[in-house]
Amino acid sequence: MADSPKIIINFKTYSESSGEKAKQLAIHAEEVHDLSGVDIAIAPQAVDLKAIRDVVNIPVYAQHIDPISPGNSTGLYLPEALMEAGINGTLINHSEKPLKLAAIDEIIEITKKYDLTSILCSNNIRTSAACAALNPDFIAIEPPALIASGYAVSQCEPEIVSNTIAAVHEINDSIPVLCGAGITNGDDVKAALDLGAEGVLLASGVVKAEDSKAVLEDLVSKI
Repeated sequence: MADSPKIIINFKTYSESSGEKAKQLAIHAEEVHDLSGVDIAIAPQAVDLKAIRDVVNIPVYAQHIDPISPGNSTGLYLPEALMEAGINGTLINHSEKPLKLAAIDEIIEITKKYDLTSILCSNNIRTSAACAALNPDFIAIEPPALIASGYAVSQCEPEIVSNTIAAVHEINDSIPVLCGAGITNGDDVKAALDLGAEGVLLASGVVKAEDSKAVLEDLVSKI
């Protein structure tokens, strides 16, 4: 289990978090981590991973990896190549990159083989309980309807968070649960932690903000 609550920033494919802007956002995240002591991780696009790893030391996650071995695959994300770029872990099964159960299981096994952190995303309580049986390092509950809505699941639908935690821990009480969807400020983070979540996963609330560093500072302000 994490020593302190995690804030994971998914860069997605926004123009505000691509190329040089991705590097600057990563630097802001590390600066806030250094000042606050709060565990902040980032998940940039694959094309930016190496450049970002060269400028920050906070955990850097892939947005996705594919359950493949080196060989004749095209357009997929090879785990070994992403590891060479310096990843510490990966998101799995984000609502914008859904996977079949067999693929999820294979990817989790790959993360265990290479000692990578696995953050398995889920869209509802029942699916989260099923995910727990696969033994990822984290489960992140993100109701799709609230993603990028500005309405935080931790405040608008807190029962989703608390019931997900209960369902996951009924299967495996050692798996920390994160929550996402609509998280934008420190009050949203505090509400998530008060419900029993170990941290949050968010994207646009930071990435598309006019002052991303100020938003990051606010996110950690009530931890």
